[in-house]
Amino acid sequence: MSEVLILVGSVSDRPKMDGALARLEKSGVGCELAVISAHRDPQLLDSRIANLDQDGVQVVICAAGMAAHLAGAVAARCVRPVIGVPLSGSALNGWDALLSTVQMPRGVPVATVGVDQAENAAVLALQILAVGSAERRQALVAQRETERAQRASASS
Repeated sequence: MSEVLILVGSVSDRPKMDGALARLEKSGVGCELAVISAHRDPQLLDSRIANLDQDGVQVVICAAGMAAHLAGAVAARCVRPVIGVPLSGSALNGWDALLSTVQMPRGVPVATVGVDQAENAAVLALQILAVGSAERRQALVAQRETERAQRASASS
């Protein structure tokens, strides 16, 4: 069972999500990555979103560049938290994706992280999942302390 579904709009976007996959797997959270274009295959997107309940998905992370319609298309189709990861690669180096991801209409929010910040999207998903679990919150606190200590020793 996958608690987090990661969607990318194109096969070429997949490597940019490695940090998110690694972070979720390190935390023991079931996740799945699927390539589905909101523009080229809206029926497949509809089908995948219709199955979120039966698949146990709690949070959806969507990564796309340029028009970045994927996160908005998912948010319009479900009430799960949707996290958008705008991707670089366009002439505007991801700023177009950032603006189209963050500027959603009222009632259809998408939590948005910085351009190419897949790992931050995973951390946000972990925080959302931890809302109902003291064990998960404690694990996040421990991870953060470990990372802080590693950064401190690396800068010494």
